[in-house]
Amino acid sequence: MKTLTLPHTNREASNIILGLMRISSLSDDDIRSLVGVARDAGISVFDHADIYGDERHGCEKRFGDAIAFSPAERAAVTIQSKVGIRSGFFDFSAEHILRSVDESLAALKVDYLDLLLLHRPDTLVEPDEVAAAFDTLHGAGKVLGFGVSNHTPGQIELLKRSLAQPLIVNQVQLSITHAPLIAAGVAANMAGLDQSIDRDNGLLDYCRLNDITLQAWSPFQKQFFDGVFLGDRENFAELNDEIDRLAAAYGVSPAAIAVAWITRHPANIQVVLGTTNRDRLRQSAEGSEIPLTREEWYRLFTTGGHVLP
Repeated sequence: MKTLTLPHTNREASNIILGLMRISSLSDDDIRSLVGVARDAGISVFDHADIYGDERHGCEKRFGDAIAFSPAERAAVTIQSKVGIRSGFFDFSAEHILRSVDESLAALKVDYLDLLLLHRPDTLVEPDEVAAAFDTLHGAGKVLGFGVSNHTPGQIELLKRSLAQPLIVNQVQLSITHAPLIAAGVAANMAGLDQSIDRDNGLLDYCRLNDITLQAWSPFQKQFFDGVFLGDRENFAELNDEIDRLAAAYGVSPAAIAVAWITRHPANIQVVLGTTNRDRLRQSAEGSEIPLTREEWYRLFTTGGHVLP
């Protein structure tokens, strides 16, 4: 398993993350088994959010009920959660951030979060209020580091003007077929080409220049929660042919190749795997350090529907 040092920290983290948004219906034994498979594969980062589950903090509570890390094990893993999405609106108020973190800690049965991410941009955000909440959480030892999710460079800069703590990560959607993060830059300045439209204000380059680690969610989704491209030969026959060819060549599953397309990028992007299937998790995690060549990477890019001008 490939690891990286999270920016502004001395913490080593796996480039594969286990996302826990679908564990609410699992038994304690199933959750322990899933986490055990993840650890055996070298995964050291576990991703939560206060909204995951049938009720607020539902998946965090299931995790906390099932997993009791020893002090040494707890120090070896990174537990992150997200805050800010409420029913029908977004909320980065200090009151909500502080209350939600306390509820997350109680549900997870841990003393601290390694990372807290602001989930979806709150256009009513008051950066000084966020900064005050972060200062309180950091000072109390409840949160060691901070990040964002689905934020643009401008939104990050607005927050950074007030924050005392660095923003370490930004979690965004990315897959071979949903890649505006990458594809726009490849086709920059091409009039009349939809791909050349910059939809995130140069987020990829911004994060690389500012030492912010990107985390990719939904690495197998076609677009926005409309199914996976793996095995979809009606819409992505050529892509699946190429994935299958590379899977056979590298002796791994197709899912591992889809993961490898992301981990191959020099931005050192972490990949969030949301599966609860242990075999699929194990197979997908094998994409952590597959050394795709440039030609192989670009072939996946073009068969995934993107243009090389």
